[in-house]
Amino acid sequence: MGTIKIWLPYILLFPLLGMLINGLLGNYFSKKWVHRVAIVGVLTPFIIMVTLFFSLISLPEESRSVVVHLASWIEVGYFKVSFSLLLDQLSAIMVMIITGIGTLIHIYSIGYMHKDKSYSRYFAYLNLFIFAMLILVLGSNILMMFIGWEGVGLASYLLIGFYFEEDSKASAGKKAFITNRVGDFAFLIGIFILLFIVGSLDFDQLREASTTGVITGAVATIVTLMFFIGATGKSAQIPLYVWLPDAMAGPTPVSALIHAATMVTAGIYMISRLHFLFILSPLTMSIIAIIGVLTAFFAATIALVQTDIKKVLAYSTVSQLGYMFLAVGVGAFPVAMLHLMTHAFFKATLFLGAGSVIHAMSGEQDIMNMGGLKDKIKTTHKTFLIATIAITGVFPLSGFISKDEILWRAFASGNGIISNLPIILWIFGIITAMLTSFYMWRLYFLVFHSGPTRHQDERVIAHIHESPLSMKLALWILAGLSIIGGYIALPHFIAHSAPIIHSFQNWLEPYFSTSTKEIKILNSTSMELIFLFVSWGLALFSFFWAKSWYFREKSITSTMWANSFKTPYNILQKKYYVDEAYYWLIDVFVIKFSHKILWRTVDFVLIDGIIVRGILGWGTYITGRVLSIFQNGNIQFYLLTMVATIMAIFYWMIW
Repeated sequence: MGTIKIWLPYILLFPLLGMLINGLLGNYFSKKWVHRVAIVGVLTPFIIMVTLFFSLISLPEESRSVVVHLASWIEVGYFKVSFSLLLDQLSAIMVMIITGIGTLIHIYSIGYMHKDKSYSRYFAYLNLFIFAMLILVLGSNILMMFIGWEGVGLASYLLIGFYFEEDSKASAGKKAFITNRVGDFAFLIGIFILLFIVGSLDFDQLREASTTGVITGAVATIVTLMFFIGATGKSAQIPLYVWLPDAMAGPTPVSALIHAATMVTAGIYMISRLHFLFILSPLTMSIIAIIGVLTAFFAATIALVQTDIKKVLAYSTVSQLGYMFLAVGVGAFPVAMLHLMTHAFFKATLFLGAGSVIHAMSGEQDIMNMGGLKDKIKTTHKTFLIATIAITGVFPLSGFISKDEILWRAFASGNGIISNLPIILWIFGIITAMLTSFYMWRLYFLVFHSGPTRHQDERVIAHIHESPLSMKLALWILAGLSIIGGYIALPHFIAHSAPIIHSFQNWLEPYFSTSTKEIKILNSTSMELIFLFVSWGLALFSFFWAKSWYFREKSITSTMWANSFKTPYNILQKKYYVDEAYYWLIDVFVIKFSHKILWRTVDFVLIDGIIVRGILGWGTYITGRVLSIFQNGNIQFYLLTMVATIMAIFYWMIW
C-alpha cells in the first residue's frame, strides 16, 4: 500500500508536464522531441499503473481501495473536499485502458500528423485530455470527478475543432461543447442535491448514506436521473447524441482516443462508480436500460446508409455505448465495464484503420469512392478485418464475448418496472447486433473488395500506399487485443466450471457486491447456449447478406438502397431529421423567442421602458423636483419645517 501512495500521484504528473512542455515550449523543439515528450507523458503512467495493479492484487480483497490525500481543497464549515486520489478495482481498469490505448494512439499520431504545421499543439492537447481523463477516474469524490468531466469536455472541444480555420470543423467543436453543457447542468443539479442531503461528496460517505437510509428512494431517483442526463451528454445517448457524429471533424487519431475508447465511456464509469445510488431507484435503472437499447438500435439503423467511413464508425460508437447503458440498466455493471474495455480495443483499431485508409486515399473519406484496397494496404486490411469480426460478434473474438454477456444479462435479469421488459430489451438488442454485423461488413466490403478502386482521380489511385511503421505498429497491437481481450471473461456457463477464466468479473465483483442487489439469473446452461448460437447465427446471416450486396463490383450502385427502399432510405440518410429538428427548435423557440419576446417585450418595453426610463428615470426626476421645493436655501423655511416636524412627532406620541 505504501508503494501505491508514493507512486499514484505521478500518474497525473507526467501527462500534465507533457502538456505544459509542449504547450509552452513545443514550437522551439523539433517534431521528434515533441512526440517523445508527449509519449513519455502517457507511457510512463501506463507503466506505473501496471506496477501498481500487481501491488493492488497482492492486497487482501477487503483492502483493495487506497486513498491518497494530496491537499485540502475546500473547507467551509462542516463541508470539506480534499484533492485526493482513489485507486481500486474500478479505477485501476480505467487507468490502464486510458493510458494503454492513449500510448498507442500517440505512437500512431507520429505517422498520421507528421506533416501538420501545429504538431506541438496537437500533442499538447492530447496530453491535456489524458490528464483530465485521469482526474475523472482517479478522483475520490464527485467534485474531483466533475473537474475531470469538464476537463475532458474542454480538451474534446480543442481537439474536435483542431482545424479551426475551417468553419465546419470549428462549428463541430462548438456543437460538442454546447451539447455537453446541457447534460453537465443536470449533473450539477444532482451534485447540489446530494450535497444538501448528505453534506459530503466523498464516494465512501455517499455509499454509507445509501445503506443507512439517509438517501431515500425518492431522492435517489431525482439525483440519479440528473446524473443520467449528464451521462447522455458525455456518452452520446438519446437525445444528446447529436454531437458525436459531427465530432469526426477532428483528426482521426482523436476520434479513436476520445470518441471510441475513453471520453465517451465517462458516463458508463460514472454510473458504475455511483452504482450504490442507482440501484436504489428501479425507475432510473429501467429508464437507463430502455434509453440504452433504443440508442443502440436507433444509431445502428442510421449507420446502414452512411457513406463517410468515419461517420459509419461514429454511429457504431453511439450504438455500442447504448449496449453498455443496457448492461448497467439491468444491473450488470461488471459486464458493462467488460464491453467498455473490448470496445476500446476493436473500435480504436477500426478508427485507426479508417485513418490509415484515408491516409492512403489522399484524404478521401467517401466509401463509395474506395474499393479494391485489400492488396494495396495489406496491414490495414488485415487489422481492419480482425476488428470487424470482433465488433460483429463472431466467436471467439472479444466483441462476441462481451456482447453475448450483455444480451444474456438483459434477458435473464428479473429487473424492470415494465412487464416483460427483459424480453423486449433482448429483442431490440439482438436486432441491433444483426444490424451491426450488416453495416460493418458493408463498410468492409465497399472499402477493401468490390472490384478495383472506384475513385475518379488517377493521381489518388496512383498514390495509394501502406501507412508508416508507427501507424502499423499501433494497428497490430490493438488488433491483437481485439482477438484476446475478451478471454478474461468467457460466458457465464463456462465460468461456472472454470471460475479463474471469469477473472474480469471476479476482479470487479467485490466493488459491486457490497451494494448491488441480487440480480435474478436464469441458471440454464442450455438456454444460454441457445441464445449464444442465435446471436452468432444472426451475425453470420448478416455477413452473407452484406456479402451478397457489396462483395462484387457489379452489385455496387449508389442508388441500390434508394431504389429498393426509397422512403426508409431517405429517412435514414437524413438521420431521422433529428439535427433539422434541433435547428428548427433553436431557431424558432430560442432565437426568435429571444428576439421577439425577451428582447422586444421583456427587455425593451418592460425593463428599459417601464422600469429604467419609467419608474427609475421619471420617478427619480419627479422625486427630485418635489424635494427641490423644500431645498430652497431659506433658513427661516428650514426652521419652520423643523419645528413643525417636532410638534407633529410629539402630537403623534401623545395621541
